[in-house]
Amino acid sequence: MVAKTCRALTVLLAMLALAGSAHGAEVAPTDATAQPPDAAALLEVVAELDRKMFDAYNAHDLDKLMAMFADDLEFYHDNGGLLGFEQVKAGFTSVFANNRDIRRELVAGSLEVYPIKGFGAIEIGAHRFCHTENGAADCGTFRFLQVWRLADGAWKVSRTVSYGH
Repeated sequence: MVAKTCRALTVLLAMLALAGSAHGAEVAPTDATAQPPDAAALLEVVAELDRKMFDAYNAHDLDKLMAMFADDLEFYHDNGGLLGFEQVKAGFTSVFANNRDIRRELVAGSLEVYPIKGFGAIEIGAHRFCHTENGAADCGTFRFLQVWRLADGAWKVSRTVSYGH
C-alpha cells in the first residue's frame, strides 16, 4: 500500500510540475529527455504550448512567437514548400503587416498528441485562420502537424507540416 501511495504521489507531483512549468513554455526535468508521466499529462502540456504559441500569433508578437520555434526549424507548407527559421520569421512579419486582424483558433476536438520517446511529442490538429479581406471575413480551416522537441528544459517546435490549403 505504501509503495502504491508513493508511486501515485510521484506521478501527481510530476504532473503538477509539468503543468505549472508549461505556463512558461519550459519544463525543468532532471533529465532533458524526460516525458510527462502519461498521455493525459502530455496532452495538457502540448495544449498549453499550442495556446501560448497562438496567443503570441494572435497578438502579432513576433518575438514571443519565434521563441517557440527551434533554430533548426523545418516548416513544410503544401503551397509554400520547405522553409527555415528565418524564412518563417519573414513570412510571419509579412502576414502580420498585411493582415492586421488575422487570428488563429484551434478547431475544438481536433488536437491529438503522441509522445516521441527520448525526444518530445507530435501534435496534430486543425486550425482556422480568419482575417478581413475586401471588407468581408475570409476564413479557412487547415490541418497541421508539429514536432515538439524537449531539450535543455524547453519545449520548441522543430518541425511543422501545414497542409490542406
